Amino acid sequence: MKILGIDPGLQICGYACMDANRDAETLVEAGVIRTASGSTIEAKLNQIAEDMDLLLEKFEPDIVAVEGLYSHYTHPKTAILMGHARGVILQRCTQAAVEIKSFSATRIKKSITGNGRASKEQVQRTIQTILSLRELPDPSDVADAIAAALCCANSLNTIKA
Repeated sequence: MKILGIDPGLQICGYACMDANRDAETLVEAGVIRTASGSTIEAKLNQIAEDMDLLLEKFEPDIVAVEGLYSHYTHPKTAILMGHARGVILQRCTQAAVEIKSFSATRIKKSITGNGRASKEQVQRTIQTILSLRELPDPSDVADAIAAALCCANSLNTIKA
């Protein structure tokens, strides 16, 4: 089963494709979608949509695992901007008829590290250990996308067991 993990963002979206089965998860590829910093929000959303189409075509995932929205009361604008990017991602997945699973950031962190409030560095180090990576997944958006895919795989293994 192929799972495409996505960490949505307007400037940087992390992505990670994992091959998952009952025995192990293998990282196929991970990276980021970047939008031009001087672009309008419309241009950024269009770029994210086009790049999502390319990722969906390239990896042909069975499931896309997307981090849910999180809003801190001191930064509501961040959640709104992330919501725009997330909406485009969900629309493209739906258009491609790919199943979507959403997970909260705390559930993803708890699934990977055992701590729902783990720091970005803890998530990066745990991912590095789990997948025996030579280097930390960087930037943290990549680690978050890998973590979303692993969380999804873990939830599927729990459901099937």
